[in-house]
Amino acid sequence: MLIDLAGKSALVTGSTQGIGAAIAVGLARAGARVAVNGRTPESVDAAVERMRGEVPGGEFRAAPGDIATDEGAARVSAAAPDVDILVNNLGIFGARPALEIDDAEWRRYFEVNVLTAVRMIRAYLPGMRERGWGRIQNIAGDSAVVIPAEMIQYGMSKTALLAVSRGFAKEAAGSGVTVNSVIAGPTHTGGVEDFVYELVDPALPWPQAQREFMRRHRPQSLIQRLIEPEEIAHMVVYLSSDFASATTGGALRVDGGYVDAILP
Repeated sequence: MLIDLAGKSALVTGSTQGIGAAIAVGLARAGARVAVNGRTPESVDAAVERMRGEVPGGEFRAAPGDIATDEGAARVSAAAPDVDILVNNLGIFGARPALEIDDAEWRRYFEVNVLTAVRMIRAYLPGMRERGWGRIQNIAGDSAVVIPAEMIQYGMSKTALLAVSRGFAKEAAGSGVTVNSVIAGPTHTGGVEDFVYELVDPALPWPQAQREFMRRHRPQSLIQRLIEPEEIAHMVVYLSSDFASATTGGALRVDGGYVDAILP
């Protein structure tokens, strides 16, 4: 399957590292012009330079701004005014005992993991509709449907993101714009390595720590390993293409498979 996104413009939020960076690189390899987003110009410029090294001839542009604020979102929209492919990847996560999550923490997870996506969809969906083509993808997670006991605030936000995706898919009905969620399973990023070591013995070598984490905390996974960011990116690139023109309002799984679990 040859996916050609030449002539398309993309924005990936939270794309200076991890899953977001892999998605930005994947879209650029398929020919899209990709706006890279992070909170600071310095982090974005460094990421763009690194990505240009990974994708010689790839088109990247800097779109710094904290989209958790109206002002930051406006800066990003100004840097990337016309977007055909919007990937809402920005998110935070962390372990905390359920009864220790205070109101401020609940609000923070909702504002960062949910409202940022809503804010960016409001900014770009009207233009996509006018042009008669667009792709919006919200990076959710398996925690949306298999709520982890150690971070239910995160699971709540990802469940809400599924509802956001389904609702905006209905708003975009018949317009040529598709809206989907990607349900990502536990993925191997620097932040996740830190998270794993919060839950298992920090003295363990990484391969053993990963196996212990999957055994104790994600035993339902069929692949029994962390997913690589590029594996998430492959699904996003496909959903961004014309090959996925009849897929909307869905929740597509890149979660490593689940034992006896009912997922969308």
